[in-house]
Amino acid sequence: MPRQEAAIRAKNFKEVALGYTPEMAAEEASRCIQCPKRPCVEGCPVNVDIPEFIKALREGKMADAVIALKDKNGFAGNLRACLSPESQCEGKCTLLKQKAPVAIGRLERYVADWERQIRQRCHPERRYLH
Repeated sequence: MPRQEAAIRAKNFKEVALGYTPEMAAEEASRCIQCPKRPCVEGCPVNVDIPEFIKALREGKMADAVIALKDKNGFAGNLRACLSPESQCEGKCTLLKQKAPVAIGRLERYVADWERQIRQRCHPERRYLH
């Protein structure tokens, strides 16, 4: 995930991680092998259907990705991502055994950011907490 350069971030209070571009998110989502046993869901404390939201993201069905993400976790859009994906869902990812796990937390953030942008476009007069 792209980050602000140190010289720039030293002079502002913006987030260091800049988030995925649509192309980066699609590429990362394409790494998910849609395991039949779904170990990532087992590692999720709120039982989010991770393969479902990643599949929807991969297929460009962003509204479906939001629905799948929020079905079990109504706070997903507010928190943007869970607090510890590395030790929870990503720690159970089958790909961890071969190389790096799917960056589930970053994909969650991408979906939550997408939803926030859509809401702001549809209702610019409203202020959102996320």
